Formats: sequence, C-alpha cells, structure tokens
Amino acid sequence: MTTAKKLLTADDLMAMPDDGKRYELVRGELIEMPPTSHERGMVAARLGRRMGNFIEDHDLGHGVAADTGVNVERNPDTVRAPDYGFISYERMAEPPPSRGYADVIPDLVLEVVSPNDRQPDADAKTQMWLEAGVRLVLVAYPETREVYAHHDDGTVIRYGIDDIVRGDPVLPGFACAVADIFAFGPRQS
Repeated sequence: MTTAKKLLTADDLMAMPDDGKRYELVRGELIEMPPTSHERGMVAARLGRRMGNFIEDHDLGHGVAADTGVNVERNPDTVRAPDYGFISYERMAEPPPSRGYADVIPDLVLEVVSPNDRQPDADAKTQMWLEAGVRLVLVAYPETREVYAHHDDGTVIRYGIDDIVRGDPVLPGFACAVADIFAFGPRQS
C-alpha cells in the first residue's frame, strides 16, 4: 500500500516557522533553496538595482527583491521567488497584501544561474515563469558572462559581454551594459 504524499499550500508555506532556510513550493512540494553564492548575489543586486532605478525614475510600477514569494499556480500551489521582479501598475494597481504571497505575476523576472544549478532546472524555471504570464525573463550566467532574454512570444536574445541588455518591450528604454552587470572591483576611470 502506498501512502499519498501530502501536498502543501501557499498558506502552509507562509505559516512555516522560520528555521533559517529558504523554501519555494513547486506543485505542492517543498523545495529547499540553499543560500546563493556571493557572485550570484552581486549580479542580481547590480542588475536589479539598475532596473529598480529605471522603474522608479519612470514611475512604471514596483520592483521586488529576492525572496519575494509569488503565487504562480494554484491546486496544487506553486510559490516561487525570483532574484528580482518588476510588476507594472497595470498588473498591480492596489497595494499588495500585508500578509501572504501576491497573486500578481510579474511583468519581468530576473534569474541568476549559479554554477551548481542544473541547466534543465534553470530552463524549467524560465518556462514556468513564461507559462505563468511573465512577459520577459532575463537569465544571467555569471560563469559565461551572458544574459539571455526570454520573451513571451518565444523570442530568445543572447547578450554577450560586449552587448547592451535591453528591457523592451516591458521596460522600453532600459539599457545596461553586460560588462557592467558582471564587473568586479573599482570602476576604471
């Protein structure tokens, strides 16, 4: 006799005591998320800050930092946390709930892939965001110093170290040099 595994809900995840670990919920199953590498955190902060400044300067919506849970699917529940996300005023006109996870899917998501991340897992997460309604998923690879822009129409654009990442059509006018995203050390004058 097999015993069915109890699937958790977004409410179960929110009610869990803080044990110092990060979790996501994928189709009702709890997934432990190890702490990110320093390099991955720097890349996410650097690109997220640039996008956040652009979003605020142009009054386009809200930026959300890493560890911000988003209800992606229901029954069974999936709660994911992008490394950075942008939600336009069109998608979230009202303030988010003070408790729980927002049911609003971001317009744009940034994911930074660590060397120990498996490529099939990174691809599946990108696809999940797109299927949920994210319009643009930026996937940064610190090891190769590349950023891939996955658009909701199926278009994928590769940006190399000498290129400029664009936010079109989600953040029209946003541009950032890939070299700046992956730079380390003091800026050269």
